[in-house]
This record gives sequence, structure tokens and C-alpha cells, in this order.
Amino acid sequence: MFCKRIFLFIAIFGFAVSTCIAAPPKVSGVEPPNWWVGHSHNPVRLLISGQNLSGARVEAPAGFQVDLVHASDNGTYMFVDFHIPEVCPPGEVPLRVTGKDGEDRVLFQLLPPLAREGRVQGISTDDVIYLLMTDRFANGDPSNDDPTISPGLHDRNRPRRYHGGDFQGVLDHLDYLRGLGVTTLLLTPWYDNVNHLNYIQQDELDSLVPEPTADYHGYGVVDFYGTEEHFGNLLLLQKLVDRAHDMGMKVIQDQVVNNTSPYHPWVTNPPTPTWFNGSVTDHFTNTYQTWSTVVSNPPPDQLKATLEGWFFGVLPDLNQNDPDLAAYLIQNSLWWIGMTGVDAVRQDALPYVPRAYWSRCATALKYEYPHLTILGEMWDSDPKHVAFFQGGRTRFDGVDSGVDTLFDFPLHYAIRDVFAKGERMTRLTEVLAADTNYVAPAGLVTFLGLHDQPHFLNEPGATIDGLKLAFTFLLTTRGTPLIYYGDEIGMRGGFDPDNRRDFPGGWPEDVHNAFQPSGRTPEEAALHAHVTKLLHLRKEVTALRHGELLNLSANADTYAYARVTQENWAIIVFNNSIRRQRFDVPLTGLNFGHTQSVNDRLGGLGTLSIAEGKLNITLPARTAALFTP
Repeated sequence: MFCKRIFLFIAIFGFAVSTCIAAPPKVSGVEPPNWWVGHSHNPVRLLISGQNLSGARVEAPAGFQVDLVHASDNGTYMFVDFHIPEVCPPGEVPLRVTGKDGEDRVLFQLLPPLAREGRVQGISTDDVIYLLMTDRFANGDPSNDDPTISPGLHDRNRPRRYHGGDFQGVLDHLDYLRGLGVTTLLLTPWYDNVNHLNYIQQDELDSLVPEPTADYHGYGVVDFYGTEEHFGNLLLLQKLVDRAHDMGMKVIQDQVVNNTSPYHPWVTNPPTPTWFNGSVTDHFTNTYQTWSTVVSNPPPDQLKATLEGWFFGVLPDLNQNDPDLAAYLIQNSLWWIGMTGVDAVRQDALPYVPRAYWSRCATALKYEYPHLTILGEMWDSDPKHVAFFQGGRTRFDGVDSGVDTLFDFPLHYAIRDVFAKGERMTRLTEVLAADTNYVAPAGLVTFLGLHDQPHFLNEPGATIDGLKLAFTFLLTTRGTPLIYYGDEIGMRGGFDPDNRRDFPGGWPEDVHNAFQPSGRTPEEAALHAHVTKLLHLRKEVTALRHGELLNLSANADTYAYARVTQENWAIIVFNNSIRRQRFDVPLTGLNFGHTQSVNDRLGGLGTLSIAEGKLNITLPARTAALFTP
């Protein structure tokens, strides 16, 4: 009897195993979901997800070639290289995924080449960038506030929940941005985020995140090929980009390759064993020692924690040294550019990703889109550290990153030190003197604030007069300036999430509407008018966009410099002290020809005469002047 039971158990168990092995392959997804005829990135490596994929093969119609790369041990993923003929019509390509005991079919879309005119134009010093957080800018479509697929995440009274801002809200206010003088939009990430509250970060970071948070900011990616339903769908995003282009504006996508959400399906079932650096139960916590990535002999443990550590100990760190992951991420970058026609990409968390990956990514992106601009975030106050990541020069590690330009964090800190905290004005000239570290300092992206920092007016000692001076410097010094949404009206806000308040007037129920001149407070109106004037002057005066920066004089309280081209020039002077200042500005090195006088385009000083090669200036406390012939 005992032997019969053993035999019966073995028979049943063997049948179950046999049934499991014999099951036909089942495909649940293919990434990327489509590609382009005539694209330079060919073959495209497909990540096929599903069940029972081990041992399966993929077949395509005649003329197409499919090479199996490998499948995961558990049969839930397979990688294949799909070769697209140089000449073939757009349309659906049926792919057969065949196993020993059956098959599944999937249709792969081939699209016509993206029309390039007016798309993927790149950015330059002719541009002015406006960084906005989609969820906090304007609610143009209340119907997506509480989507069926992700209910209960919307609450304007909670700063870490969705507030309702969306693509339609941005579309509805493009006229406002163009009227301000903005040429380029930078939206925070629009990837699909998790459909429920993020309890993991709240559990691990209780002191920083006192309640479960929704990933309204867009950085908690769970689907790299999806758009966040609270913002809208891909068609609406394409409409937004196209409309911006029609209005003569540009769009930058914020791309994320360093990490995923802790809720991404990969976290518990990675496509390869080395897809992540570590695992949920065994990983480094990032120590943010970015300096260790720019020196030739860093302590190995610090470098490893910086490159492989999980942000906050909870955000799974992607391993770009895994060739399949690297291919996936590069193709994803190419896909978003091809599907939307964006003009530039912001690459998040630059120093936390191997530089060899950035080089490979930049090469692929620039080969297909030669005019694309790659903007990198290297958050560091030392110009030498930041400059290390700018492309155009091979560094000690044998790598040229290929990154076109960078956020100018060193100058950002100096701007706040001077115009908010009242430090000496020579802080600015000291940072600018370090421009020799950069391959191309003229195009660095300069800014007063970003979405990861308190607003300018929350700095100790900051005032509206100081903010006006800061804007005057930002919009007249070298670089491509960026304005963080709300700074043009003096929005306040401390550390995250307080620095991500809703733009007043972006919601139908808002009583205060700063989008409209009639709805602005006197303080908002004065600051908005000042920024608008500066932006229009920047557009008018070529030297403010392309001119060489020539320092004329600087001390603790005052600073004067010129922007000079062969065609024209401008002189900008500052008094940052709390007292009236009288001083001479030597015009040495300026070819002002027969010019006898200059006009203050900001209006305060009127017309001044040039006498003996200099300007004698008297500036009221905490004011500036901008002179042109």
C-alpha cells in the first residue's frame, strides 16, 4: 500500500512537471513596441515578456532576420535581435514565438521615419528654458485626476499626492510661456508610475516622508514605455510637443536611467541576473560621494557605493554594465525621441551611472539625431567636478561622455550666496574664472532654482529686490538660462515637497490666478514685468546671447561686465549693497567706436555719457542697470 502511494505521488508529480514544461509560450509584451524603417539603430534588441519562453524561438516573415540572444532561466523573458531590412514598407510585422508544444503570435509595428523638419532641433544660448513639474503647473483635464486604474491618489491638500496637473494644462498655457519670453519647456518625467501609494519609501524614510507618497513627480518608473495616466496619454503628449514646435518653442524630455521604482516588476523578476546592482535584500545604500567618480584613485568602497548604491537605500539601482540593460535603456531613449520629436534630453543622476554608458548612449543618440542636445545633471559645487562630465574631451578613464552641456551648479550656488545671502560679489567672478575647466562653458545651463531645492525666496536673507538682481544676472551672463516654474512671480517654498506648490491659477477653483495680469499681486506683477523685460532684451540684443563675457570691475558690493560680439555689446552693472554706490566702470577692451553715450535699458539711469573711456555710475541700493549704445 505504501509503495502504491509513492508510485501514485511520483506519477502525479511527474505529470504536473511534464504539463508545466509542455506548456506553449505565452507573450505578454514586447519592448520596444515599435521601431522605424530606415533607423540607424538596427538591429533592435527586443525584450519579450511572458511565460514559457525558455527554449522558444522567434520567427519573422521573409526578408526579416531574428537572432535569439538568450532567455531567462525561468522563461519569463527572452532577448532577440530583430534586423529590419533597409528597404521595407511601414506596417505590422507578425512575429511567431514557437516552442515545442505550441506558439504565440505578436504584431510588431514598423513606422515611417520621423519627419525631422522643426523637430529634434537641439538647444543653444538663443533659448530660455522653463522647468515645470507637470502635476503642479496646471490642471487642464480634471477627468484624469482620479483614473480608474489608479484611484485615490489625488488630493490637493496633501503635498505628496497628485494634484491634477497634466499635459492639457501645459498646452493651455503655452501662450503665457511664450509671452514671458520662454523658448523651451523642460517637463519632469512623464513615464508611467506605480498605481498605488508608495509605502516602501515612507517606511524607510519616515523622518523625510512622514506619510505614504504618490509618485506625482514622475521619477518612480514602473513602465519605461508608458505615460503616466494622471498626465494624459502618448497622443496628447505628441500634440503638446507638436503645438510647442508650431509656436516656435522647443521641448526637453527628462530621462531616467539610474533607477526604477521599488514597485517595478523587474525588482522581483529581473530579466537578467545582473540587471540591478544588488537585490532588495542585499545592496549598497548610496553615499552620494560624486567626487569619487572624477578622481583617478578614489577609495574603492566609496566609488562602488556611489555607482551601485540604491538612492535612500530603497530605489533599485540599474546596472548599465549589463549589456542587455544598456541596450534596453539606449533604445528607450531613442524611442521617446522618435515618438515625440523632442529637441533635447535631460539625463538625470549623471555621476551615478558609469561614464562608459553615457558615451555609448550619446553616440547612438547623436548618430540618429545629430542636432539633439544632451543635458546632464552633475549636482556638485566644484566646477572641476562638474566639468569632468562634459563631452568633447577624453578624460583619464579613456572616456568622452558625449554629454553636450551641464547644469551649472557652481554658479547657481554663487548666485544664491551673493543675491540672497549678501556675500561679496566677487564670488561670481571667482566661479566664472573656473570656466577654463569646461570644454564649452558658454552653453552651460544656468539657473536660480530647481525642483530639488527650496525656492530662491526661501533662502535666508532673500528679498524681492535680491531676486530681481539674481534674474538680471541670470539673463545677462553667459550660459543658457533656466527658470523654475513660479520663480518669475516670486513663489515661495522650502524643501521637497514644499518647493513644488501649485502654480496659482492653474486650477479652475483657484481664486488667485497669476497667469493673468489682472490676477497678480503687486509683488508678482512687478517681478513678472522685470523678468519679461529682461527676456525681451535678451532676444533683442545679440550680445546677451552670444557675446563674450568681459569683466570690467568687481568688488564686494558692485560688479560690472560686458557681453561683446562683433556686431554689438551691452554693459551690465550691479549694486548689491544696502547703500547707494558711486563708482567708475572702465571700458578697457571695449570697441565702442564713436559712441558717446549709453542708455540704461532697464530704465533707472537713463542716458549716460562716456568720458575718458569710462562710465561714471551712481546706482541706488540693490539695483542694476543694462546699457546699450
